[in-house]
Amino acid sequence: MERQIDTRVRRRWFIAGGALAALALTTGILAATGAFTPGPKDLNGNPVIYEADAVPNPAASAVPDGSGRFVASTVGLDVPVGSLDAVDGVVTPPGFTSAYLIRNYGVTPKEAGLGTVYVVMHSLRNGGNGPGNALIDVEQEKARLVAGDTIDVDDVAYRVTGSQHLSKDQLPSSEIWAGTPNTLVVITCLQRPDGAPSTDNLIITAEREQ
Repeated sequence: MERQIDTRVRRRWFIAGGALAALALTTGILAATGAFTPGPKDLNGNPVIYEADAVPNPAASAVPDGSGRFVASTVGLDVPVGSLDAVDGVVTPPGFTSAYLIRNYGVTPKEAGLGTVYVVMHSLRNGGNGPGNALIDVEQEKARLVAGDTIDVDDVAYRVTGSQHLSKDQLPSSEIWAGTPNTLVVITCLQRPDGAPSTDNLIITAEREQ
């Protein structure tokens, strides 16, 4: 049976700043500059600073590096696929070098025929490089992936059908939550050319190759 996202949670979903979240994560995440500090790193090995309320919730039981890979060869992205749970309507990926399946929303790639696979990942501003940055043409404020490009998630191949950007207020009512079988939805923050905190979300949709 297809698992549907709770509509009470859907109404409260948004993504903001340099992180992606539902409900409570409202601030961005910056790549640190200057002296080295311990903590999470971006894809270039640079330290990353969490802003205010963007610290991951341990109750999400996040696994940063799973057994599979998220590969978008057109844009040179090849990162581990981790997983996590939404907690009280909040999704906060704990790392900046992986893509993440939302375990308690949608389905896994191996169950693709039963519903939608939802993948979330960080993008960063202030010179940072998270997985989501590979998907964004920042100057044009659009996706770098276009219809016909391929995405492989844990050895399941998908072909991109389109993309859009939505404000955090628009996301809850979006059709992406329909739970359509054999569909992939990738969500990250759409970074801004001026480097200011992100206010929109980049949504990339794809269909499973038959």
